[in-house]
Amino acid sequence: MTEGADWDALVIGAGPAGLTAATYLARYRRRVLVMDGGPARAEWIPESHNTPGFPHGIGGPALLARLREQAITFGASLQAGWVEALGATPHGFVATGAFGAAVAPTVLLATGVTDHLPPAPGLEDAIRRSLVRMCPICDGFEATDRRLAVLGDGELAFREAAFLRTYAPDITVLLLGGGGAMAGEALTIAPEDLTFEDERVVLAAPDGSRAFDHLYLALGCSAQADLAVRAGARQDQIGKLLVDTHQMTSVPGLYAAGDVVRGLNQIAVGAGEAAIAATAIHNRLRDAGR
Repeated sequence: MTEGADWDALVIGAGPAGLTAATYLARYRRRVLVMDGGPARAEWIPESHNTPGFPHGIGGPALLARLREQAITFGASLQAGWVEALGATPHGFVATGAFGAAVAPTVLLATGVTDHLPPAPGLEDAIRRSLVRMCPICDGFEATDRRLAVLGDGELAFREAAFLRTYAPDITVLLLGGGGAMAGEALTIAPEDLTFEDERVVLAAPDGSRAFDHLYLALGCSAQADLAVRAGARQDQIGKLLVDTHQMTSVPGLYAAGDVVRGLNQIAVGAGEAAIAATAIHNRLRDAGR
């Protein structure tokens, strides 16, 4: 599918941003290849109620399936496989991996971020059951008047707790460190102090166990920007890719959208950035006579 094909654009990443860009590019009648390196971060979402157009909620896997179907319907091609390197050619870029090589004059990077997770037993299942949550912007409303805990290792945990007080007054800040000691307004714990039951998160503490309806993680994340950085793209102070108003990085022809770019790490934001980038890519190709 990849080698020898005449692609107009490569999209690296098959999450909401990448698939939205693919749909736009395909509808611009561009030959676009989406490189799917594995499960997107959106796969974690049990059910989102703030995704535009889904007032009754939609799960991450279902949303991704719809976005994938939409992109394919309009002519985008999908290739499974992790992109291991992205380099420049006289005519643009070449992406290589176990699948082979794909060449195009433009690239959109939509590789997202990797969340920092504590080594707590049963954590991944608890995320899928919404006992553990990743984003108070996405689902803080659903936590209204619930008993909440925020787990972090620094100031981010206190900022997230302050944000969540929009919805619930009963919030406990937990800091990784162990010992069950108080640290100011927070309690220091070890990951193994947490257990995830059917409908609650239980913390074992020296002064007795505590139960919460939901645990929010505030340990941060890392942008998956290595491909772009090795190609010469610039990052900001937290590792996100710097882009212009058309989502182009500091490397001409290399664009980025979604969580890998500084922003709110939101599906709606990523989709909007993808639409901007795809339109800029189409216009760049048109201006070049392609």
